[in-house]
Parts: sequence; structure tokens; C-alpha cells
Amino acid sequence: MSDGSRGRDVVVPDRLYKSVTVFSTLFAVVAVVGGFVALDAATNAGRAAPDEVNVFLAAFGVGLIAAGGLVYAFASRFRAGGMATDKDSDDEPTDNG
Repeated sequence: MSDGSRGRDVVVPDRLYKSVTVFSTLFAVVAVVGGFVALDAATNAGRAAPDEVNVFLAAFGVGLIAAGGLVYAFASRFRAGGMATDKDSDDEPTDNG
């Protein structure tokens, strides 16, 4: 690309970037923490026998953890127009610090 960004980056206006960053991070943190709470409740803090584990709640917890990670990963693709590119880009020399 001519602006030096990699193909996976999405350049958005500054205000949208801030909104995406705030809300995606908030959702990701709440989902991951909620997933661990659900997983903890399903396994009785890891002390439950295998036949006592609530499989639905455990699967829900793992799903929440995965959803939080996916949201955070996809939200990291956004960047504002004036943000610098990483130093491993093709347009940067390898001795730039």
C-alpha cells in the first residue's frame, strides 16, 4: 500500500479509533473475566469430580474467553490516520533502532 500500512490494517478517523479501542477492550476484558468466573463456577474452583462438572457452563465460559480474545485481536487491526507504522514494515530500514 502507498501509505506504508500492512494489508491487515484498517485506517479510520481518530474518533472512531478511540471508540473502537475503548469498547472492544472493555468487552474483551469483561468477556474474559466472565468466562473465567463461569469456568470456575462450572468446576467448583477445580475441585469438582468429572461427573459433577456443569458441561454447559464450562463450555460457555470457554466460549466467552475465546470471544474476548477474538474481539481484542480483530480490534487491534484498526489504527488512526496519523499513527506510525511498525519498524518491521517494508518501507523502514532494518537499522532504524
